Amino acid sequence: MGLAWQSADVVRFHAYEVHLRAGELYKAGRKIKLQAQPFQVLAMLLECPGEVVTREDLQKRLWPADTFVDFDHSLNTAIKKLRQALSDNKKNPRFIETLPKRGYRFIGKVEGNSKPAAVAPSLLPRKGGLAAEGKAAHSWVGRLAKLSTDGRSAFALVSADEESAAEREKLEGANDDVGLSLLIAAQRLFLVVKGTPIRILEVREATCCCLVRVLEGEHYGKAALVPLRWIAEVN
Repeated sequence: MGLAWQSADVVRFHAYEVHLRAGELYKAGRKIKLQAQPFQVLAMLLECPGEVVTREDLQKRLWPADTFVDFDHSLNTAIKKLRQALSDNKKNPRFIETLPKRGYRFIGKVEGNSKPAAVAPSLLPRKGGLAAEGKAAHSWVGRLAKLSTDGRSAFALVSADEESAAEREKLEGANDDVGLSLLIAAQRLFLVVKGTPIRILEVREATCCCLVRVLEGEHYGKAALVPLRWIAEVN
């Protein structure tokens, strides 16, 4: 099946459906777990299907100069996770073609002239990069806020500590739902209702997250790590 643009917000190709503004990927109606950076890469490739998106373009757009990460490793990891989500093969790709030392290209056949909308601004690094965002957020320490989420989900899955966060990332990359369920059962991951009040205990600039205290609901009183972008309505 060729690729067809259904609207400026929703892109469909093969059995997949990409909701650009919500930051969500579906396969045959089932939501596929895909982290923010791999989704951002996919969105950029879908903005110009059939054209090369260089590694430099990806770096400038998604990893600004003041974001202190190993860019090559981060991009390679994002591409690997994207291919896993799309069941794509590096050596015989259907969707994501690698051009060594240059970049990547979406090779699904495009039908029609419509252009997809750009990825939602909330999914992109803010002006000045995440490092700058972290510095600005230091003034939040001790304040009350509310927990937000990416997209339309009514719940946020938050990690109890950095070790749990690292384990979660590995399991999500492998699409291991059983492993994630075990972490939830072990109280290393918490499902917290969107809009739950929290108190900000610490801002960790290096990982662009906050340590917070949950102030309502099943996990009342527990500490959790939350991405900066999930902090809303800081008082």
